Amino acid sequence: MTETERDPVTIVVRRRVRPGRVEAFETMITELILLLSRAPGHVGTGVIRPQTPDGEYTLVVRFDNVRHAADWETSTTRAEWLERLHPLLDGETRIEHQPGLEFWFTPPSAPALRQPPRWKMVVLTVAALYPLQLLLNLLIGAQLAHLPLAVRLLILAVAVVMLMTYVVMPRITHAARRWLAH
Repeated sequence: MTETERDPVTIVVRRRVRPGRVEAFETMITELILLLSRAPGHVGTGVIRPQTPDGEYTLVVRFDNVRHAADWETSTTRAEWLERLHPLLDGETRIEHQPGLEFWFTPPSAPALRQPPRWKMVVLTVAALYPLQLLLNLLIGAQLAHLPLAVRLLILAVAVVMLMTYVVMPRITHAARRWLAH
């Protein structure tokens, strides 16, 4: 697998739902999230609901690498789900693939995504970060004690950022999704 194939991938899907079919669409989205949770390499899924009845739904699906994203997109599970979804849709579906972390640095001209209140993001980040830092210091702090402070901090920072990005935050934001949304 090449270096770029190892990069995480974000798939952004925008769809409009036929009038009167929103409830059925929401049921299908719940099913999709369950199906995706079983897909190899799936990191997380977000649903951004429209602000108006005729607006677009935006689904943000993250995979740990290109191969896992491609496997999902060519799977029979996805094809069967899409076939059942099609009658609920109104108009064209737009799909974007964004490699790496580009989705999280969306330019200001992009459509606004509804974010949770900042205070909730701070609370959740501290709740995840503090125990992780404590655990890493307990597990590897003694082994790093002989290194200069700048090197120790760099090693711990890399470990914390990697674990927060790929392990901790996807799980904690998924677990707290209802609280974040209200």
